Amino acid sequence: MRVTGRAMSNELRQSNEGGVTISFGEHFQASEQFDAVFKEGMGLVERTAAYLDGEGRGEAKKLKPPLTMVYATESMRLTTRLLEMASWLLIRRAFKEGEITAEEAQKKRARLKLKSLGRPSHVRNFDELPTGLRQLIERSFSLQDRIIQLDKAITLNGANADSEDVVPAVNPVIAQMSMLQSAFRR
Repeated sequence: MRVTGRAMSNELRQSNEGGVTISFGEHFQASEQFDAVFKEGMGLVERTAAYLDGEGRGEAKKLKPPLTMVYATESMRLTTRLLEMASWLLIRRAFKEGEITAEEAQKKRARLKLKSLGRPSHVRNFDELPTGLRQLIERSFSLQDRIIQLDKAITLNGANADSEDVVPAVNPVIAQMSMLQSAFRR
């Protein structure tokens, strides 16, 4: 039996094995922890904008030609990454506040490209960039990693759960217990 209605009310679901699952994603997006991640994300966007328009601009002018290209590339990647995360946070908040439906949130989310590509360790001369830029980049990757995990949790059990097209997530503990039980029955 499945509880229907808005995704926020889908707290308990019947699994294929007869157990009840609780959606971490739904609880999280309705919680104060989501609000904290939202504030952290938007704060990082603001700090980055202030840095790139202020102190970062001055630091970039002091760099020698090979590093100016690295600075420009990494600041563009940082800005793009932050815009994707801010979009995700705004979509989740709009859904949480009832401003958009689960279907609208899903469509908007599908346009985003939350990826963990281009880590600083792969960038030549990254360690020579100004400390302020490096710190912002590292914070952005840390936040992005958390957002990607949250997105996976919400997507698995969240807004899509009412759709008949979505295969319910299998509880790995129950699946493992079933395998153990059948192995010991032999």
